[in-house]
Amino acid sequence: MAPPLNLARARRAPDGRRAPDRRRAPAARRPSRAAALGALGALSAVLAVGWRACGALRVEVDGPSMLPELAPGDRLLVARARRLRAGDLVVVRDPDEPPRLLVKRVVATGGAGVEVAGDNPGASRDSRHFGPVAPALVLGRPWYRYAPEAARGLLARRPR
Repeated sequence: MAPPLNLARARRAPDGRRAPDRRRAPAARRPSRAAALGALGALSAVLAVGWRACGALRVEVDGPSMLPELAPGDRLLVARARRLRAGDLVVVRDPDEPPRLLVKRVVATGGAGVEVAGDNPGASRDSRHFGPVAPALVLGRPWYRYAPEAARGLLARRPR
């Protein structure tokens, strides 16, 4: 009968030399809860500053002009838009009331500007009322709905 293997012996390489010890190094200490929260706070601050620096903004939908896609009270994250295509959602400044922001869908783009319309034509004030929107008044494209929680998620482009 063969002698039992002694697993406590040093490992040997095939040429007979002692193999390097492969035991794990002791685990690093976990950071304290306060340190983890501090790091999370710092990361949040950096992300917030970066978010603002890239021109991103948050908007809340007010009114039924974008039903059924967007409902009153939906809150959206908006990023600058480089290229707009028909079917994209956009946030534009109201040409008649510049402080007011409108969430609309792009109908067409062209030399005269961007034509926008609401998904609910009977309740929408859009390019039918004020004409094409100058490209300078287009603030960006909503890409994520963060509230209400039940509707949270990415916003898809819808072809017209």
